[in-house]
Amino acid sequence: MHIVHTIPDLRAALAAFDRPAFVPTMGNLHEGHLALVRQAKPLGDATVASIFVNRLQFLPHEDFDSYPRTWDADCAKLQAAGCTVLFAPREHDLYPTPQTFKVQPDAQLADILEGQFRPGFFTGVCTVVMKLLSAVFAGKRHGSTLLGQKDYQQLMVVRQMVQQFALPIDIVAGATQRAPDGLALSSRNGYLSESERTEALQLSLALRSLAHHAQAAAHALPAQLPTLEAHAMAGLTARGWQPDYLTVRRRSDLQPPQAGDALVVLGAARLGHTRLIDNFEI
Repeated sequence: MHIVHTIPDLRAALAAFDRPAFVPTMGNLHEGHLALVRQAKPLGDATVASIFVNRLQFLPHEDFDSYPRTWDADCAKLQAAGCTVLFAPREHDLYPTPQTFKVQPDAQLADILEGQFRPGFFTGVCTVVMKLLSAVFAGKRHGSTLLGQKDYQQLMVVRQMVQQFALPIDIVAGATQRAPDGLALSSRNGYLSESERTEALQLSLALRSLAHHAQAAAHALPAQLPTLEAHAMAGLTARGWQPDYLTVRRRSDLQPPQAGDALVVLGAARLGHTRLIDNFEI
C-alpha cells in the first residue's frame, strides 16, 4: 500500500491508473469501512482510501479535537483489506489557505434531519468531498466512490452533488454493517460505556418498531405518522435518551411520505455524550 500526504503525490501515485475506486473516511476504521474497501476492489483498477478528519463538518461544540485518531491500526487494516493507495492529507495539505469557496447543497435535502440539528454539516461534507474527488479523479475518464448507507442522507446529498456537477463518478452505496446484536457499526460507538453499549441497540429497535407500525398504517400513513413518530420519540426519551428525530420519509427525497411511496425510517439520538444515527429502508 502506497501512502501519500499531498495532492501532487496522490496524482503521481494514480497516474498509471484509469478507473480508481475511492473510499473516503475520517479514520478510526471499523468493519463498515473495510467492507467498502473490499466492495471497491472489483470496481476499479486502483483502490484508494482517504483518512482526513474534516474540521469543516464539525460544529464548534462537537468532537473535532477528541475524534478518535488511530493511524497505525487504520493503516494495518487498510493494507489487509487490499487498499492500493492511502491518501492521508494534513490539514494544510487539503486547506493550504482558508477554504472560502464552499459547496452549498440543496436546502430541501440538506437542511432537514441531520442538517436541521447540525447546521452547516452538509456544506462541510460537500466541500471536502468535492475537494477529495478533484484530487483522486483529476484526468480520469471514470471512477467510483463508495459511501456507507448508514449515513443515508449524506449518501443522497453527495450523489445529488455529483449528478448536478456532471462528474464522471458513480456513487456506490455500501450496506450498513452491524454488530452481531444488530447495532450499526460507527466510529463513535467507541465513546459508549459498557452499559451504554448494551442500551445503544434500543435505537435500531425503536426504528424497526416505527417501521412496523408505519407499514401497518400504510393506507392512512400521512395522517397517522405524526402520532407514530411522537410515540417512538417518547419511548426512547423514557429510557434516558435525547432523540433528535425518529421519522419515516420517502426514499426519493426524504420528504414526508404519501401513500404508496417507497419509504425509509431514520433516527438520530444522543445516549449520554454520544450521538448515534441509524436507518432502515422499508
